[in-house]
Amino acid sequence: MSSATSVPPIRVMIVDDSAVIRGLSTRILEADKDIEVVASVSDGARAIKTVELDETIEVVVLDIEMPVMDGLTALPKLIEIRPDIKIIMSSTLTLQNADISLKALSMGAADYIPKPSSMTGVSGSQDFRHDLVEKVRALGTARRHHAGVPDLTSVPKKSKIEFAKRERPKTEENVSGGHRPGVYRDKPIVLRERGKLLPTVLAIGSSTGGPQALFDLFGQLTDTVRLPIFITQHMPPTFTTILAERIGRLTGNNCAEAIDGEIVKEGRIYLAPGDFHMKIVSKGTTKQIQLDQSPPENFCRPAVDPMFRTLNEAYGGRVLGVILTGMGADGFYGSKGLVEAGGTVVAQDDNTSVVWGMPGAVATGGVCTAVLPLPKIGPAIKRLIAGDAA
Repeated sequence: MSSATSVPPIRVMIVDDSAVIRGLSTRILEADKDIEVVASVSDGARAIKTVELDETIEVVVLDIEMPVMDGLTALPKLIEIRPDIKIIMSSTLTLQNADISLKALSMGAADYIPKPSSMTGVSGSQDFRHDLVEKVRALGTARRHHAGVPDLTSVPKKSKIEFAKRERPKTEENVSGGHRPGVYRDKPIVLRERGKLLPTVLAIGSSTGGPQALFDLFGQLTDTVRLPIFITQHMPPTFTTILAERIGRLTGNNCAEAIDGEIVKEGRIYLAPGDFHMKIVSKGTTKQIQLDQSPPENFCRPAVDPMFRTLNEAYGGRVLGVILTGMGADGFYGSKGLVEAGGTVVAQDDNTSVVWGMPGAVATGGVCTAVLPLPKIGPAIKRLIAGDAA
């Protein structure tokens, strides 16, 4: 049954010194009837003035390299004015920009999006179009949920702000994994007992908000976990290189992008490189990394599901899986296989997640032993590895 009830669109500001990029981004976003671009400016200083004047802006797509005031300089000023605003950093794929983007995440940016290096690339890239729309939808919805404002998954009785009226979407076909952001909040959390098998590996999946969550999590673990650790974070090439370096510095452990064919060792942290699925296979008495560019799963490559699926096959369920913040539902089917084989899965809770999509899917899907705030996940991992309850 269709609904004729209007839902307020997510209000977005585009900040980029290229008028072509601003125009293309606006057309891409406004092709989704739940998104409205209400401002388009050319530098960080103009962005700050616009946010001061318009309190209804919810999501900002912020370029890094701009004249007058760059994105990294503008970021903390925007957050100071509006702590609840969601900011997506936008940059081309260079090592410098990847490093700046990760720094921006630690300063309060919610996510990042890699920009194709050419105008033709921006207008023709289906990945860029899909990711831009999905990130704006997911972050806008999450902001409304945490602020107690009506979002795209609930019908408002009366909006607190005067929004342009638009019809509620009738299908979910254009949303990552076929799930609306935040849809899991309407379902109860269903927990199960920890797996019967003691884990011999730790596997972590994350997406939107994941880099900062990973830094926080490994700050809790430091050098106390000697199992092989596998991470799939939805990230493009170059970004994963920088992320691995930062995790390595934080933990003091050997963390690097996984290499095809390398033998799995204890105490090593393996990060799936951008644009490659990371799989683990048995070769005689050893376990080896296998990287491939088979089709994306859940719109992602790397994806969490193939990592979990092959870990389950290689280790016979002796896997502790952790699903951190992220949009969509990547990791659900892999988690389901893990627990059915005797493994254990823990998810991040809604309140500490930037987007409760991936963790929400496993939390409400009956495959989790525990759903915890981020600061409690590290201690739970240590207890589960020791054979205790979460």
